[in-house]
Amino acid sequence: MSLVRLRRCVADFGELLGSTEDEATILARGSKHLAALVAEDDWLPEEYAAPDPARYRQYLLHCDSRERFSIVSFVWGPGQATPVHDHRVWGLVGVLRGAELNQAFEPVVAADGGARLVPHGDPQRLTPGAVTAVSPTIGDIHQVANAFQERVSISIHVYGGNIGAVERATYDGEGRAKPFVSGYANERLPNFWRAA
Repeated sequence: MSLVRLRRCVADFGELLGSTEDEATILARGSKHLAALVAEDDWLPEEYAAPDPARYRQYLLHCDSRERFSIVSFVWGPGQATPVHDHRVWGLVGVLRGAELNQAFEPVVAADGGARLVPHGDPQRLTPGAVTAVSPTIGDIHQVANAFQERVSISIHVYGGNIGAVERATYDGEGRAKPFVSGYANERLPNFWRAA
């Protein structure tokens, strides 16, 4: 198993973020870089693809030394899902294995003047090779679920920061925010600098 694909993706995002701060450009070009990474399912070490029976796992694959971006594998056990949550930075999601359901939410003002979250459109089904984007400017609140009840799904995410250290929020049914910092499931990073 070779991590050349991951190394190339890290270099591509480093060059991209060194050349622009324009979010639309980052999302457009970054989507192509992530699509190239998830186009083949031959590189992710099993250590970063292991599910947990209780909840989804988030494994750090790389974090830029200036925390401009991080690359993470999300591993979904059968039927697992996130709570409704936000990111507070731009993000790209590419499906490597299985399939995911991505349900966007948007805030609406209730009759009493309070705000609550409602689903925005139908859930998007993402299959291997598909890439989608989130950010505070284009829509940042969603819920993600494994589309399968009997097998694991895996997606690779790239975020505009060290996502495991970003203070974000989950939301209850009334749209009330609860702060959280996700952290990571792994304690060591893959060595993609060794010979291919």
